[in-house]
Amino acid sequence: MSEPRAKVLDYSIELDRRYRVSADGGDPQQLPRDFAPEHLMLTGLARCTLTSLAYHAKRAGITVASSSASASGRVTKRATDGRYAFVELECRLDVELDPQPDAETQRGLLAKAERDCFVGASFVAPTHYAWRINGREVG
Repeated sequence: MSEPRAKVLDYSIELDRRYRVSADGGDPQQLPRDFAPEHLMLTGLARCTLTSLAYHAKRAGITVASSSASASGRVTKRATDGRYAFVELECRLDVELDPQPDAETQRGLLAKAERDCFVGASFVAPTHYAWRINGREVG
């Protein structure tokens, strides 16, 4: 019996001379001049974590009725190799779940959302997550 093959997902962007970006051949969008590559990485972390939560919530029969997020990070030279990189990351997420899961189910969903966000898993620095679920701080 052969081993199952891992799913492969391919993505691409194009950045033109006017700093307009298009994803996977879509319409070009103008990035703000002050939007640095680091902002794009933080945006990816926030969006990926919310996407991961929505996936696992749906599998559990729960809807993410609304969501928002913010992320921040500190870049400086790493002690390990002297290279500039994110050394601290924080992702704050505020979501409305319907129906409200019990405490154990909620803990499981948040753990899976954090674990399965491949952007967060791609950073060397650990990410601190702060959750607000249905108006209440978690954890």
